[in-house]
Amino acid sequence: MRIRSVQPEILETLASDDPAARRGRQDLLLVNGIMGNHRWISRMMRRYCQPGWQMTELGAGDGALSLKLAQQGLCQTHDLHAFDLAPRPASWPADAAWTQGDLFAQNLPPSQVLIANLFLHHFEAAPLHLLGSRIAPETQLILAAEPARYRIHTFMGRLFCSLAQLNWVTRYDMQVSIRAGFRGQELPDFLGLDSSWEISVRETVFGGYRMMARRK
Repeated sequence: MRIRSVQPEILETLASDDPAARRGRQDLLLVNGIMGNHRWISRMMRRYCQPGWQMTELGAGDGALSLKLAQQGLCQTHDLHAFDLAPRPASWPADAAWTQGDLFAQNLPPSQVLIANLFLHHFEAAPLHLLGSRIAPETQLILAAEPARYRIHTFMGRLFCSLAQLNWVTRYDMQVSIRAGFRGQELPDFLGLDSSWEISVRETVFGGYRMMARRK
């Protein structure tokens, strides 16, 4: 699949309290576990983060990833800021910031760490370039875990959905996500990351595309 195809995913259209949406978010925890996304982000945070750094998660969903990082001691809750179209979860800490709304309608906060997990593939090249242009000068580390766009992963995804008995929303959205995923240097190029960043991209056997960018 040489050409990206970005299409709407069903989970994006469902109300946050819809039973299918709740089941879909539960499925995503399993998908993330198989792909190892949360573990990779935790490792990178542990390796490169400095005490007192503020962290912003883009497309935080139910906040599970950010909360896990805080529980592991990789960041403090008062240093967390999350963006999502969904409302602030009941479990979100009182001293952590949550912005509900369109990410592209406002500037990014001046945090040292930006995290995106299965989120950036939702957007075409132009919005990604706009997002990249709004990265704050204070940002030192960007971690993005996204789908890799290869035909073999479409077959692996169908097999996994069947074996794990994932719901209809996840079955559909997984295929859409893979077709909208990234290959090679596509994501840093779309974001417009220049030579002031040290960039590392890795693709995994379980369909993961992982980009780490560190300010030089």
